[in-house]
Amino acid sequence: MPKSYSEQEREYIRERLKEEAAQCLAKYGVRRTTVDEIVRRVKIPKGTFYLFYKSKELLLFEVIQEQQENINRQLYQAVSEMDGREVSAEKLTDLVFDFYKMTERTPILKLLDTGEVELLVRKLPREIVEEHFQDDRDTIEKMLALFPVKKEVDTKVISAAFHAIYFATLHKAEIGEAQYDGALRMMIYGIIVQILES
Repeated sequence: MPKSYSEQEREYIRERLKEEAAQCLAKYGVRRTTVDEIVRRVKIPKGTFYLFYKSKELLLFEVIQEQQENINRQLYQAVSEMDGREVSAEKLTDLVFDFYKMTERTPILKLLDTGEVELLVRKLPREIVEEHFQDDRDTIEKMLALFPVKKEVDTKVISAAFHAIYFATLHKAEIGEAQYDGALRMMIYGIIVQILES
C-alpha cells in the first residue's frame, strides 16, 4: 500500500521531481533520462514516482512547459511595456528575436532537437499536447491585443507560424551558422509585418 503524504510533503516531492528531472534533461536529454535516475536523486521509491506522474514523459513535458511559460511571461511583460500605438515592425521583430535567442540559451530548451521533441510528444496523451498548443494560442492572442493588428489575423495561423520558427531553431546547423540569425530575424519580421496595421 502506498505511503500517504501530507499536502506539504506532496508539494515538496513534486518540486524535487521537477528539479531533478530538469537537471537530468539538461544533462542526458529525453531518451537517456530515466525514472530510476530521477527517483535515485530525489531519494524516493520508484512506486512513489507514479503517485505523481503516470510517465516520465509527462514529468519532462511539465518541466519544459514551465520553462517555456517563464519565457512567455517575460516576453509578454516586455511587449506590454512597449507603446502599442508607436511600435514598429522592426522594434517588435527585435524584441521577439531576442526572446528566441534567449530560448536557445536556456539549458533545457537548447538541448532539445527535433528527434527529442518528437519522441516526447509522441508519448504524450493527445489532449495534453492540444492543451499546450491552446495555451500558446492564448498567449499570442493576449500579446496581439496590445497592438493595432489587422482584423483578418488568425491567431491559430500566427501561433503555428511562431511554432514553425521555433522548430527551425532546432535546425541551426542545417540552416547554416553564418546565415542563421539573419534568416531567423527575416522569418520573424515576415510574420510581424503581416500582423500589424500599417
